[in-house]
Amino acid sequence: MVVSYKKLWKLLIDRDMKKRDLCESAGISSASVAKLSKGVNVQTDVLVKICSALNCGVEDIMEILPEESAKN
Repeated sequence: MVVSYKKLWKLLIDRDMKKRDLCESAGISSASVAKLSKGVNVQTDVLVKICSALNCGVEDIMEILPEESAKN
């Protein structure tokens, strides 16, 4: 299983936000955003800060996919 943050990037596009805007509004580091961009695991508190800043649930920013789906 792998984690996909495609929903987060789509949400940012829909809200006309850049990754830098996300860092500022959520109070997270650019290193955390870089990890999200690479699909690397991040701490739960980072996800909570993002959800609080965007006023959404964790299911709105990420999804867990089977390993073979991530390769497509």
